[in-house]
Amino acid sequence: MNILIKDILALLPEGFQTCSVYISGSTIASISAVPDGFKPDKTINGKGKMLIPGLVNAHTHASMTVLRNCADDLLFNDWLFGRVMPLEDKLTGADCHWGAKLAIMEMLRTGTTSFIDMYYFIDDLAQAVQDTGIRAVLSRGLVGGSDDPKAGAQRMKEALDAVDKWKNIDNLSFMLAPHAPYTCDEGFQREIAAEAKRQNLAINTHISESLNEIETIRESYGCTPIELCDRAGLLTDTTVAAHCVHLTDGDIKILADRGVFVVTNPVSNLKLANGVAPVPKMLEAGVKVALGTDGAASNNTLNMFRELSMLTLIHKGVNHNAQAVTASEGIAIATKNGALAMGRSDLGEIKPGNTADLAILDLDRPNMQPNNNPAAALAYSAYGTEVETVIVGGRILMENNEFLTIDAEKAVYEVSKICERIGTK
Repeated sequence: MNILIKDILALLPEGFQTCSVYISGSTIASISAVPDGFKPDKTINGKGKMLIPGLVNAHTHASMTVLRNCADDLLFNDWLFGRVMPLEDKLTGADCHWGAKLAIMEMLRTGTTSFIDMYYFIDDLAQAVQDTGIRAVLSRGLVGGSDDPKAGAQRMKEALDAVDKWKNIDNLSFMLAPHAPYTCDEGFQREIAAEAKRQNLAINTHISESLNEIETIRESYGCTPIELCDRAGLLTDTTVAAHCVHLTDGDIKILADRGVFVVTNPVSNLKLANGVAPVPKMLEAGVKVALGTDGAASNNTLNMFRELSMLTLIHKGVNHNAQAVTASEGIAIATKNGALAMGRSDLGEIKPGNTADLAILDLDRPNMQPNNNPAAALAYSAYGTEVETVIVGGRILMENNEFLTIDAEKAVYEVSKICERIGTK
């Protein structure tokens, strides 16, 4: 399908520019200049609108929408071990499928075209991704160690089986996911690192999220979680490490030297009282930083515009520096950097040859006027509700706020039934 997005204010690599964007199949064919022989099958009028690269939610747990607003105002350990994990034990594959579809609805509605996920019932989540057409990198959360090697081996098998079952699909790829240093002992971490190398798979993990984790790892191993994961071989230039809230200067140097992608989750880290990640310090040291929401049980939204706003605001206050993370830096972190964390250099920027993962925003909203500075409008003024059309791989998934690939009413109904069964309502 050929799509012409005509006369729209577009965020290009060189800045904002009013232009026309030509999409041929899944690819951005041209900016402004009409490609030879191009005939649009669909033309979108861009007057009063803004075109941005699709946002990348680089760390979430999509299926956890079924646990939204049911584990709040709790200390981290009480939240995780006392509330969330017991509820997760009640979930089925079908529950995770419908929870993921609700998550995908929310992400598309707020301009997210790709996400990196860690959870279980991986086949059910993969099917939700295929049904809806969004782009995702999935990983089965791995927990294990010497105290129960069979359980770890079984989870690894499930992860690798999913990789084999869903291979060669453009909008779906996989990583291996050691859950965290406190749920995977050093031996199991080494096994995962070796398997990832054999399978040519990236790593997706949580590291240094809470002070309790820092204390636990120091008591058990005599080092920081970053140092433990590094000596186990988990930290490479394709590793995606979520949170990284509590870091020493040595930790930051390791992350920079290894080329690790750190995914900061400011709202979740604040809500669970885990703290504020040292993002400006990491950026200054050359650490690659992306942005994620975490799951809806801890955020409680999957709205990347709220995350972008928090990212570009909180570090100003914490560091007493109004330029700590600027609007333009935040936008790049939420788009291009997230795409690179996925292993996709063809996403995250609007330029010829890139894959057409795009979002169109309505600028005629009161909060978006006057549009004196488009980057500032995205970071500080937008709610996410301005998004009206979303394109993934040249395919329109939402048009004029209407989902084209999802039965929204059914998804909400199914999730409501799940919540009644597991006791969250």
